[in-house]
Amino acid sequence: MASILIAEDERDIRDLIKFTLTYAGHDVTTASDGQQAVELAAEIMPDLVMLDLQMPKLNGFQACQAIKGDDRTGDLPVVFLSAKGPEAEDEQIEETGAIGFIMKPFSPDDLASRVNEILKQIGVAKS
Repeated sequence: MASILIAEDERDIRDLIKFTLTYAGHDVTTASDGQQAVELAAEIMPDLVMLDLQMPKLNGFQACQAIKGDDRTGDLPVVFLSAKGPEAEDEQIEETGAIGFIMKPFSPDDLASRVNEILKQIGVAKS
């Protein structure tokens, strides 16, 4: 089981992601904005951080930069979630040090599969 932090400001989407990944066997913590995500990342030290790009207080890029800029959380793998394609912000994504991008909308099965692929790539095996 992996520990996953999800930051998504839209409650319905956040709840769907949490339900899907919990059902897939992961321990999921949620945040409703970028600032809360940064604080929770340092507190729980998750195996994976998933950040929506468009959030209040800190957007996904800003939250990622804050996480990557903190000595405690700088090595945490970050994946972005967005309804815009990654090519729209390719350069910014690369600059932040994020390891992946998941396009919305997604089916629950596709999301679980994609997250499990990412976890396998970073060496976090689901137990």
